[in-house]
Formats: sequence, C-alpha cells, structure tokens
Amino acid sequence: MQYSNFILDPTFMARFIGLQPDWGPIGYFTFKRTYARPLSDGTATEEFWQTCKRVVEGVYQLQKTHCKEHMLPWSDSKAQRSAQEMFERMWDFKWLPPGRGLWVMGTSVIENKGGAALNNCAFVSTEDLAQDFSGPFEFLMDMSMLGVGVGADTLGAGSINIIRPKTNLEVLIVPDSREGWVALIKRILLAYVGKKHLPMDIDYSLLRPKGAPLKGFGGHSSGPEPLKELVSSIQRVLTLPEDVDKAPITTTQIVDLFNYIGKCVVAGGIRRTAEIMFGEPGDKEFIELKQDEEALYDRRWASNNSIKAKVGQSYSGIAPLIAANGEPGVIWLENMQEYSRMGDSPDFKDYRVMGSNPCSEQSLESYELCCLVETFPAKHNSMDDWRRTLKCAYLYAKTVTLVPTHIARTNAVTLRNRRIGCSQSGIIQAMEKFGRHQYLQGCNLGYDYVQRLDTQYADWLCVPKSIKTTSVKPSGTVSLLCGATPGIHYPHSKYYIRNVRVDDTSPLLEAAKNAGHPVEPCKYAPNTWVVSFPVKERDFRLSKDDVSIWQQFVNAADLQTYWADNQVSITVTFRSEEARDIEACLEHFQTKLKSVSLLPISDHKYEQAPYIKISGKEYLQMKGKIHSEVSITANAHDTEDQFCDGASCLISEMV
Repeated sequence: MQYSNFILDPTFMARFIGLQPDWGPIGYFTFKRTYARPLSDGTATEEFWQTCKRVVEGVYQLQKTHCKEHMLPWSDSKAQRSAQEMFERMWDFKWLPPGRGLWVMGTSVIENKGGAALNNCAFVSTEDLAQDFSGPFEFLMDMSMLGVGVGADTLGAGSINIIRPKTNLEVLIVPDSREGWVALIKRILLAYVGKKHLPMDIDYSLLRPKGAPLKGFGGHSSGPEPLKELVSSIQRVLTLPEDVDKAPITTTQIVDLFNYIGKCVVAGGIRRTAEIMFGEPGDKEFIELKQDEEALYDRRWASNNSIKAKVGQSYSGIAPLIAANGEPGVIWLENMQEYSRMGDSPDFKDYRVMGSNPCSEQSLESYELCCLVETFPAKHNSMDDWRRTLKCAYLYAKTVTLVPTHIARTNAVTLRNRRIGCSQSGIIQAMEKFGRHQYLQGCNLGYDYVQRLDTQYADWLCVPKSIKTTSVKPSGTVSLLCGATPGIHYPHSKYYIRNVRVDDTSPLLEAAKNAGHPVEPCKYAPNTWVVSFPVKERDFRLSKDDVSIWQQFVNAADLQTYWADNQVSITVTFRSEEARDIEACLEHFQTKLKSVSLLPISDHKYEQAPYIKISGKEYLQMKGKIHSEVSITANAHDTEDQFCDGASCLISEMV
C-alpha cells in the first residue's frame, strides 16, 4: 500500500515548537520514559509537540490513503482545519490516543506490519480447538509481541486428545523474527495432536543475542532463552504420563499454555502483555487454578481469571474466593450479547460476542481486535466543549479501523464490526468538577453525539458503522501524562508519593537526581532504580479508602447506563468488613453491569510501593527540595513499558 502524504501547516506548527504542555505531576518524565521516539539523528527523543505532530499527521495520512484508494472525496483544506483542531486538543490533554498510538502512529511500522500494533486489545476463543489446535495460541503470541492484550476462554477443554508426538530427523532453524517465533510454537503444538512431527533438534543460532537492538518497535532483544524456555514449558504441559497414550486436553493445560506464552513475552523486559482467561462458573478446576502457589508464582500470575456468570445464579461459592484475593472476576456474557448501553432496550446486535479483552472494557468476538482512545472531561471548562473533543477521539479510533492487519480472519471480523472504544479518564475528577447530575447528563448527550458522528463518517468513508463505540478503560501510563485519575477509579489520596521504576542505564535517572527527586535502588528488581514524585491530586474530595463498595458499583452502573455501549472496566476495592457485601453487590448489579473485578484493600507492607500516602506538610517539604523539572535531551526511551496501558490491569502496580 502506498501511503498518501499529509503535513500540518508549518505556520500553525510554529506556535508550538519549543513549548511544553500542561504536564501532570509525573507527566513529562513518563512521556520521555515511555512514548518519546528517538529522532532520526539519534541524539535525542521527541518532545511532545513532535509526538502530537507525528500522531495527527499519521491519522490524516491513513484517511487520505483510504479515500484516494477508493476514489472517494477528499479536501486537503478541510482536513487541515480538522487536523489542527485534533492537534490542539491533544496538546491541551483533552484527548490522547492509546499508548501504542503514541508510540506507533505515523511511523513506518504501520506500513510494514499492518494495523495490529495500533490496537489495544483482542479476544480469541478455544471453542474450535479440535479443528484448529494451534490457532488461538499462535494468535496470543503474535498479538502479545505486538503489544496487544488478549483475552481467551477454556471452551476447548475436552474437545481434542493430546497424544505422544512423533519425531523426525529434521533440524528446525528458527528465523530471527516475530513470525519465526510464532511458527516454532505452532510446530511444537501441532506435534502433540498428531498433525506435525517434533524436530530432532531446534537451531536458535539465527536469533540475535540478548541486548541487540530491535528495529521497528525499538528496544533490545531478550535473546533466545525465553523462547527456549517456552518450548520446554509447552512440552511439560502436554507430555502424558508413561502409562497413557492419549487424553483430552484439560482446562488447566489450556490456561497454562496461555500463561507460559505470556511469561515468555514479558521475560525479555521489552514488551508487556496482558491476559485474561474466562472459565465456566461450574468449572471447579478453573476456579481453583490460582490456589496452587507454586504454579501461581511460576506462570499463572500472567492472567487475570474471570468466570462467565449467568444472570440469576448464586454467587455464594465465589464470594469467599473474591474476598480472599480478588479473583475470580465476573463477566455476564448474556448482557454483553443482548445490550449496548444497559440503560437502553436490548438490541442483540452483538450476539456473536464470546468474551472481552484483559481489562474487560471491550466486548469482542473471537479473533477480533479493538482500538481504544481516551478523553479527559475534567480538562474541559464545560461538558459541551468535551463533546467537541469526542469528534477528535472518535476520528482517531475510526481511522485505525481502516488499516487491515496481517491476519485474514481478524480482518474479517474487525473490518465488519469496526468496533471502537471512545473512553474517559478522570471520571471522578469530572464528577467533582461538574457535579454528578450534569456530568451524567453530559455523558448521555456525548453518546448521542458519537452515534451521529459515526453515521456521518461511516457514510463518507463508505465503511460500516461501528457495532459499538464507547467504553471506560482503566487507563495506565497515558492518564499520568496529564495528571488524570485512571478511568473510573478514585485517587489514592490527596497527597502521595508516586514511585516510578527506571532501568539503571536510562539517562532519566541522572536527570531525576539533578532535579532533586529522591532516587534509590529498587529492592525487588535488579538493575532498576526508583524515582519518587510528590503528587497533589486535582479536584480532590474522596480517596479510594473513603468510598464504599456500593458507591463504586453504583458509579460503574451509571457509566454503563449513560455512556458505555461496550463495557465499563472497574476494579472495585473493598475493606475487610465489606467482604460480606460482595455476594449482595453481585446479585444486585448483575442486571446493570457487563463485567466487574474486585480487590481487597490490604496493608501490603510493600516497600517502595507505587503509591505512598503522605500529609500536606510532607508534600510541601518534598516539593521544596525539587529545584527544577526533569529535563532530558538524550535518548531516554525505556521500551520495557511502551505498551503499559494495554497491560495496566496485569502489572499496573509496577509502572
């Protein structure tokens, strides 16, 4: 595909060159660590105006390419006006693309690898394991290595027999590419169902050594060791006892295969991955998986686990498990299939949905991808102005659906559904700023506006309307850029220390020291340091410790009613004395929500915790010792967290 060129007017851009936006308390540091791409001369990384320029120009290049390829109307002058508004509102932190959009949009990665890297999340079902045994596991590994979080289910349990694999004399040479890694896993898996032979030996010599640079996505290679370990782990999972010739694949084997693949991708420290596994409510084997501590610390940490609950079922069996450690989470698949917004009548247009992404804000079909984009209502002076921003966010997400991926069956569902997720962060801040009633009324009007936009732009682009359009994602590092509270969640406290981890080779480490921030070696991870930032929350009234389990459920239900036609991602925190209310909350809200997860508030005694509550006096004392902003001109990008927003529900505590 030959991409059309689009450039923001240099006169317009001259207003921003050399300036900085209104960063959140740790926004600039986070941006430089996570999203600023190296400049072409290699001497520095992008400043925010350069990232905004790259992202916005990338969006309009994709639109222009689509229109030119399909001989549709295109106006450069109209696009220029629209692009400038998108840039200004991104600069003002009224909206932001997802983390992968900040990193990839407008780069050659899209031309070379397709649109998968622009999408946040995916889901794949194991229902058809008997016909395509390796497919779901290939999809997981492929998407995870592109930074896409993946959800999956255990429907394939019992559907196909695992056998003793046969071996031939081949020496299999693994190519040094993502595709080569995926092909190796496919070969090993198919051998255990009799569709391939195991090679006599595997030659990893073509794989670049640990620490070698990675082109395209940036960062450094993890070397061959994580892949070697994954092959050994797959064989351990699937090897039968000596006295057994064949046996149906189990729930445990399916989950462990997914978890080992996730562990492999994370092991290199280059990209994070997020996984969620969905099991049936009556599957005791699934529900008890994380009670095995040895397996939990080895690989089962790699996924959140949720059950597909039935409306009207009893929750007495899972409530004590949730009270103990927060799992399993709950999704109501029938609500996902029957409803858009839960406040509207059932429309059944998503009847093909089979699960969701790892943070459960997107209803998804098998092999479907989805792009999420964040808006920040509290960064606006009025809800009317926020609705104007929704146009920018909508256009970004809809444009991503124009770019096919490298997977045919993913294109078949993604391009048909055109599903997007216009999300919000800083929701609690917005409720405090505008008042609850005005805010929710604004959400309702905003939703209607997005539907009108979808009709207008689907007609112009000659593509289907999006099957669903709105969500509430939990956010990750993206919300840190502007200082918004993540998604629908309450702030930690009014004053707190935000600890951020950086690699000991990062130029940001010395810059933080020079700026006067407390810096000390991490007590849990080698070659890692902890930089501390004092934070004062904006528009603060209540912290997560001040609100009840019931209030948090109500907030989620309201957003599922007035805003999200996909889903609201929420982790409801609860105090020990509120554990008795879990069963009642699930019973009451099962007709008002599509998903929920819970987490007990506990005194973890964790040193160097990501959030540490402090007093106003301590905040001022700490702030007074910081004598300058963190300024960095060297190549400071730390790729280990480049796609953190997709993995926030898995590793959010270790930002």
